[in-house]
Formats: sequence, C-alpha cells, structure tokens
Amino acid sequence: MTTLTVTEAKAHFLELIRNSDERLERFIITKQGKPAAVVMNADEFEGWLETLEIMSDKKALGEIRKAKRELGLGKTKSFKEVVGRLQKN
Repeated sequence: MTTLTVTEAKAHFLELIRNSDERLERFIITKQGKPAAVVMNADEFEGWLETLEIMSDKKALGEIRKAKRELGLGKTKSFKEVVGRLQKN
C-alpha cells in the first residue's frame, strides 16, 4: 500500500483512481502527517463491507464454523446430490 500526502494525491488523482481500478492498488492519503483517507477499488470496498457484515452476524459465523467442522469430518455432499435435492423442491 502506497502512502501519499493530500497534495501528492491531488496532483495524481486520476492516476490513483486508474491504478486502484485496474491494478487493485490501495493508497493511504495523509493530512498533516496522519492517515486521513484510503483510495481503493469500489468492488473491493463492497467486498470488505460484505465481509464486515458477515463477521458481525453471529448466526452466519456459527453456520460458517459448523460447515468448517463438517468439512473437516468429511461430511460433504456431491454437486449432483445438491442439485438433485434442489430440483425435487
């Protein structure tokens, strides 16, 4: 992650946007020597928001942990079994 001052960011703003979009680069923008903002790809940001939402949902986290345990125990279903079950419903 690259750190830039506000002045540097203003001078290269279009380049920052292009690099965050095309190369998934992230930039920390500082103001008076302190981090003030981050520039990153919008899709990546949306993914982060979704992850935060899941991480704050106790029920979802419980289901993820349960699925990991079951996977570790070999309790899995084939794609055909899952699709067959869905088609019956």
